Amino acid sequence: MSSRTKLSNFNYNLPKELIAQYPSMERDQCRLLVVHRDTGKIEHRLFRDILSYFTEDDVIIFNNTKVFPARLYGQKEKTDAKIEVFLLRELNKEARLWDVLVDPARKIRVGNKLYFTDEHGNDILVAEVVDNTTSRGRTIRFMYDGSEEDFQKDLALLGNTPLPRYIERAPEALDREYYQTVYAKEVGAVAAPTAGLHFSKELMKRLEIRGVNFAEITLHIGLGTFRTIEVEDLSKHKMEAEYFKIPVDAAEAVNKALANKKKVCAVGSTVVRAIETSVSAEQLMKPVEGWTNKFIYPPYDFNIPNCMITNFHQPKSSVLILVAAFGGTELVMHAYNEALKEKYNFLSYGDAMLIL
Repeated sequence: MSSRTKLSNFNYNLPKELIAQYPSMERDQCRLLVVHRDTGKIEHRLFRDILSYFTEDDVIIFNNTKVFPARLYGQKEKTDAKIEVFLLRELNKEARLWDVLVDPARKIRVGNKLYFTDEHGNDILVAEVVDNTTSRGRTIRFMYDGSEEDFQKDLALLGNTPLPRYIERAPEALDREYYQTVYAKEVGAVAAPTAGLHFSKELMKRLEIRGVNFAEITLHIGLGTFRTIEVEDLSKHKMEAEYFKIPVDAAEAVNKALANKKKVCAVGSTVVRAIETSVSAEQLMKPVEGWTNKFIYPPYDFNIPNCMITNFHQPKSSVLILVAAFGGTELVMHAYNEALKEKYNFLSYGDAMLIL
């Protein structure tokens, strides 16, 4: 095992008080730590200052996935036991089959029915457990005769914004707006692509006026991205597969920028994983749709992005390891120490980093 592939290289002490519990009310007013790979220089700016780092015909790649209200609370039939049901992904639209996590899992067996009620106690949805998949995982079937549109409305009515556990409060009305990028379109994620949360509509318009081009891809983020890595040798870690799609127009825009030696900036680790999965034999980005379980760790030669926007991530996480592969482990961990010293906000609702 190479010293560069050890999990312990990516550990640091994250004080609880630096874990952001609320978003910045002005998306582009959060802090931005800028890292220059070629010189090691570090700058402290505001996020809106990214305007000064991009010029005409540069390309910024966004993940347009949209978070759905994935956390439901129901009751097991014939009991008052409150059951949390976390929707992971839809397996079959017609049969309304879903992969879910349940808590407490020990109480939920195949054949059990779960009832989901509105604030007045009216049953809105009923689901039957049809399979055990893991210790906490279940497959459930919603028993619903209405239209797909009505079903989605009821899910939205009952569901809560799936805030990460380290945000130690109940979801509030503001989270429906702020735990979502302003360009979110394709419903399917159970976590936000958080590097994109800092873009306001105004900032995107100003980038457009400057002549910067946008490319949109989709990667539906699952919980596997955040699963604890339990092996010291990173080459033995396996990521869970996530659905992604790269359309033709995105690939064309990116490949044109690469040919013209322009900046190609990936907004977040999900974008990096999707576009690096799509690399052709000519080391270009190709249109593709499918599933990726790509795990990027040092050393890794990147083919597509030459610039990256990211948040500050948890110690020993797959996303921190990917960022270190992109920026260089020593430089990125040095930048994290600077961010800790300067009391940046960390994790989903925290501040941002631009690696050039």
